[in-house]
Amino acid sequence: MNVFITAVSAFLPGNPVGNDDLDLYLGEATGQSAKTRRIILARNGIQQRHYAIAPLSGNITYTNAQLAAEAIRQLTPNCLEKLASIECLCCGTSSPDQIMPGHGSMVHGELNCGPCEVISTAGICLTGITALKYGAMSIAAGLHKNAVACGSEAASSFLRSSFFTAMGGKESSAEATLNRPAFSFEAEFLRWMLSDGAGAVYMQPKPNSEALSLRIDWIDIVSHAHRLDTCMYAGAVKQKDGNLKGWRECAVQNGLEQQGIMTIKQDAGLLNQEIISVIVNHSLPPVIQKYSLTPDMVDWFLPHYSSDFFRVPLMQQMEQAGFAIPESRWFTNLPTKGNTGSASFYIMLEELFSSNRLQKGQRILGMIPESGRFSVGWVLMTVV
Repeated sequence: MNVFITAVSAFLPGNPVGNDDLDLYLGEATGQSAKTRRIILARNGIQQRHYAIAPLSGNITYTNAQLAAEAIRQLTPNCLEKLASIECLCCGTSSPDQIMPGHGSMVHGELNCGPCEVISTAGICLTGITALKYGAMSIAAGLHKNAVACGSEAASSFLRSSFFTAMGGKESSAEATLNRPAFSFEAEFLRWMLSDGAGAVYMQPKPNSEALSLRIDWIDIVSHAHRLDTCMYAGAVKQKDGNLKGWRECAVQNGLEQQGIMTIKQDAGLLNQEIISVIVNHSLPPVIQKYSLTPDMVDWFLPHYSSDFFRVPLMQQMEQAGFAIPESRWFTNLPTKGNTGSASFYIMLEELFSSNRLQKGQRILGMIPESGRFSVGWVLMTVV
């Protein structure tokens, strides 16, 4: 694939937010919420993150589209001509500012650049990689001379106590959990895991002539929705049989606020049971066989995982599968940048790309799973 990433950027809103300051941004956590927070923070390894909301007031400082636009502008600092010449704009997110129009169109509007093809990819963490693959394929097919791909998240607007109160009414936490199945530990779980940010790449059919570039060797994405239930979701309630009841049906029957429909929820039990097996046992072997991939080929491993809780199990399972990558070759910024969903891989890649640690000929393997209905993306790049 003759496609090269010639610029990488990231944008993180506001100042870093430490664990002791979460109440200033998300509102006070009491009762079950406070207990859940202690458990999650003790396990996820996140020490600081960024939110696109102001402390105390909770007012939004950046929309999702604005976060994405800021990251894209940083690809071409002081070069409006390059921004105006974008031919293909690919934007992925799990938290668009609206149901319609598409997120990509809103980002295009924020950029106020020239006309271009725009694609919005839907889903969760993988949306950033599906956007990347669409842009890369459009260049590889000769349809465009350049493409920008972006992943962005504005999860904080879902995470504030005021949002949870609006979804849960005035009942106590115990009553809410009993009467509203969507408003429970499944919803609280992600409040202390997710944060905001955006990242982007600029792709061309030729590498930089005087600086390093990343050649995209291949991108492989596989879904396991044919055999596994939904694990992470919003705008729906999970039924006892594993099926989802969508927000439109719920709105007609009970009203959205009656079941906490719009909160982001995670089936933590299903996640713990399946995610490592999905990544390693069911997704890695076909990739190894398809591309003749070996651990020795990987100089940098960029795994997207939501919590440090999964790092050691992932490492152990990869070793058992005969694909052990020494931890010295792993690169993550989860502790300092948080879990930014579809933007996470871009934000990791930007920090590594800007670190002066990359050398010509090195290979970067990215692993990006999403637990929505269990999908995994694998990306291999070579430094040129």
